[in-house]
Amino acid sequence: MRKPILALAATLFLATLAFSQTGITDANYRVFDADGTPSSLEKIIEAAGAVDVVFLGEQHDDAVGHYLENEIFRRVFERYGKERKVALSLEMFERDEQIVVNEYLQGLITEKKFLDDSRPWGNYKTDYRPLVEFAKTNKLDVIAANAPRRYVNMVSRNGRNSLGPLSKEAKAWLAPLPYAEASEAYSKKFKALMGGSGEASMGIDNILSSQSLWDATMADSMAKYLKQNKNSLIVQLNGAFHSENRLGTVEHLLRYRPKAKVIVVTMRYEDDFQNFDKSKFEKAGDFVILTDAKVPRSKR
Repeated sequence: MRKPILALAATLFLATLAFSQTGITDANYRVFDADGTPSSLEKIIEAAGAVDVVFLGEQHDDAVGHYLENEIFRRVFERYGKERKVALSLEMFERDEQIVVNEYLQGLITEKKFLDDSRPWGNYKTDYRPLVEFAKTNKLDVIAANAPRRYVNMVSRNGRNSLGPLSKEAKAWLAPLPYAEASEAYSKKFKALMGGSGEASMGIDNILSSQSLWDATMADSMAKYLKQNKNSLIVQLNGAFHSENRLGTVEHLLRYRPKAKVIVVTMRYEDDFQNFDKSKFEKAGDFVILTDAKVPRSKR
């Protein structure tokens, strides 16, 4: 019994050290419910017990958001890990990397080889490593949820039909084809965001289709896991746009598993993070966490 306890203590120490170096405390964020009523992390943990997936929608360079993801994942496991199988699902790893992730979690390969072969994001060591190491120590699954970037790029350049000639093996790394079109609400929101961007010159409809492939594949990854692991609880990390307002990945998940229960936590950094602006954040998530924009950003 002593070894598991020591291992857990070591993981918690490393995670705490990684985030304590930034000086982040409870004073650097505020938690609200969907309507802007002040809430708490404890309310999020309580709500997690009644669902299948907890979506944590981040800004990728938000150091406070990463601190909170680690805190929520740890607390979810501590609260529910004895009665349910808790898993971590990540936008930041792609489905063709799952075997590498599994080999690392099982201790078959070194961390160096894991990082050499899994195409980690530039901020992996500071922002996502603590969660993966916590999962590794506690023998939790980590789902490499995303579509391989090369296929997302194919769609953004040449449209969704360009996926047709792919091999059966390649298609296994994607959501079942043909994947669903974006909803009207998601499409309107996406085009409002991207309409003036340089990427839109490639064709906004193709870019939207590539975004939907991203969303659908993450959703399919989680749907498959829930089917194979009854009564499991997934903590999913993704960019906030993929899940806020319960759109995007959430919509696709509910197509694949209509009875799935989810909560969405949307995290945004704001200069005035102590006050909830309803015009910007109402219904952005079942919970909305505003973080201190003055905290230095993570570096990708």
